[in-house]
Amino acid sequence: MKKNLLTLSLIIAGINLLAQTPRLSLYEEFTGENCPPCAATNPGLDALLQSGTNPNKMVAIKWMVPIPSAPTNTWSLYQTDQAEINWRYSAAGYGYQSQDTPTNSIISGINSAPSGRCDGQHSWVFGAVGDHPAYMTSSVIATAQSYTSPFSISMTPVWSPTYTAITLTVNIQASANYTSTGSLIFRLVLIEKEVHFATAPGSNGEKNFYHPVRMSYPSIQLGTPMASGWITGQSQTFTINCVLPSYIVQKGEIAFVGFIQDDGNKNVLQSFMVSGPALANDAKATAVNIPTTVCSNSIIPQITIDNAGNNSITSLTIAPYKDAIALTPVTWTGNLAPGAATILTMSQFTSTGGAHSYSFNITNVSGGDMYFANNSKKFSFVVEPAYLPPPVIEGFVFGTWPPANWGFLNPDGGAYTWSRVSNAGGYGNSNESTRYDFYNNSVTGDVDDLYLPPTDLSGVSNPVLSFDYAYAPCPTGVGANVYNDKLEVLVSTDCGVSWTTVFSKSGANLGTVPATTVSFVAAAANWTTSTIAIPSLSNNPTALVIFRATNDYGNMLYIDNVNLNQAGAVAIAKISANPVSFDLYPNPTNGEANIIVSSSRSSAAKITVLNTLGQLIYNKTVALNEGITKLQLDSKDFSSGIYHVILETDKGSCLKKLTVNK
Repeated sequence: MKKNLLTLSLIIAGINLLAQTPRLSLYEEFTGENCPPCAATNPGLDALLQSGTNPNKMVAIKWMVPIPSAPTNTWSLYQTDQAEINWRYSAAGYGYQSQDTPTNSIISGINSAPSGRCDGQHSWVFGAVGDHPAYMTSSVIATAQSYTSPFSISMTPVWSPTYTAITLTVNIQASANYTSTGSLIFRLVLIEKEVHFATAPGSNGEKNFYHPVRMSYPSIQLGTPMASGWITGQSQTFTINCVLPSYIVQKGEIAFVGFIQDDGNKNVLQSFMVSGPALANDAKATAVNIPTTVCSNSIIPQITIDNAGNNSITSLTIAPYKDAIALTPVTWTGNLAPGAATILTMSQFTSTGGAHSYSFNITNVSGGDMYFANNSKKFSFVVEPAYLPPPVIEGFVFGTWPPANWGFLNPDGGAYTWSRVSNAGGYGNSNESTRYDFYNNSVTGDVDDLYLPPTDLSGVSNPVLSFDYAYAPCPTGVGANVYNDKLEVLVSTDCGVSWTTVFSKSGANLGTVPATTVSFVAAAANWTTSTIAIPSLSNNPTALVIFRATNDYGNMLYIDNVNLNQAGAVAIAKISANPVSFDLYPNPTNGEANIIVSSSRSSAAKITVLNTLGQLIYNKTVALNEGITKLQLDSKDFSSGIYHVILETDKGSCLKKLTVNK
């Protein structure tokens, strides 16, 4: 490590002798929209770059390289600027070399992703283990920034009259003598500080990007040439006209990063970042204020609107929507000063039980609105208007999602949340369950809640929740690649104002099978059952229970056979290893069904049939022979629907689902 730092000191020794200006280091990450390790690494890297004082020490730009391949979508962060990106990373382009660590062979061009450069140098020069971004630390950032610079940079942006271009005035000042080893170039890139997609532009599932390069001026290849020799006090001022490309997602997120690079040794001597200038007129939808859990059919929302422009806003129109259905528009008048916010109480509306959304859009802003992408806001909530009697018994057998009286919250509106699947069921006794897709969800920290029906547990002195689950953790990686998907069960008795955790497992502790890197599909032997006594809900008439998934980009989680009832009450039993098995036929049936039991010994058994509400429909004790026993189940009086047929012996229980069609 000391040898690496000595090498750096020799490279820029001529700078440090007379340098006067603190450095803002530049971190270039080569990442890709089709690169699975990139999606896993970037959340940790972004959190590091934004933590503590690191934003004052280092600015990041992200090159969306086609490694291992380019996105096939015509519109992607790579496809919209591929010529410049190709030049910056490839062996035929700028000339960065891949080595990763000091002991690796040198290869021309950036040949792996994710990979990084600090001030144009290998990250390990500044103390990192290698060039992989997972090895970046605050210490590495501080070391890179500790070398002072012979230059200072300032940049002043001004909008064009049509808000389609920005003129940047750049001033470079020398604080020490400097002679470059090659061409000295000022390079300017346009980034968007945040870009969020509803659908991933590539194949790795990554939908949230920070500081991607969107364009360079006049180009990354040419830059703006500077003199090769500088003396203390020398300066250079120039302007660059930056026409914004049509593919910019949000004008309010644009920023410019300028940096001085010596092409002889690739050193970046100084960098600077400035956000795009504020818009003259810009109304911004900031928040919807509705409780996440609402225990009433009547809802009065509040909304927050900010003035993100330079001019006062005196009027605007608000178009509200409930579940994407338009409500009555509202015209607001007043005086909202630049930088100020206002909270407005909207008209009351009613809603049925379950998951819902409320959104609003701002139009007709006084003076016009120069930026429309921030004019809308959406909020998801769950309505719990009535508490139902127990038991809660759910096997997710019906195609409707969510099941009746259940609800789920997906606050970020992402594609990966709780869903019903038909390829895995508890202990292999069905093909249905609910699943949370940690495997494809690259939004680390994403939290999604699955609500059981609100339950009136009056008279239930010993409430117990049981459920079957299956989960395969991902192997632990390095740095940011530590996968700790979490499952929690939380309960509330005050309509979700406060929650108490009664179950919490994550990572390897949540696993029911060994870790794997492939997408997990739960087989019969992969399940386990959790039974939780919840004394805090005893005799409570307003019990709420939720499953909470917190994403860390790991693997698939399955849940089945959820039961909330009095301890010892009839419910779907845990399906355990049992020397007895059975089949049902015909299934579906319109009348009588046959039960064919296979047993390794003679024994007594009990056959129980429950409907989907957990109500006892049929109960009979039978004698089993060693070998095959044929029994008949008279279902001619059963209503059409799905039933749980449970066979219990002294060695365990097993279950089948029977469909009755009349």
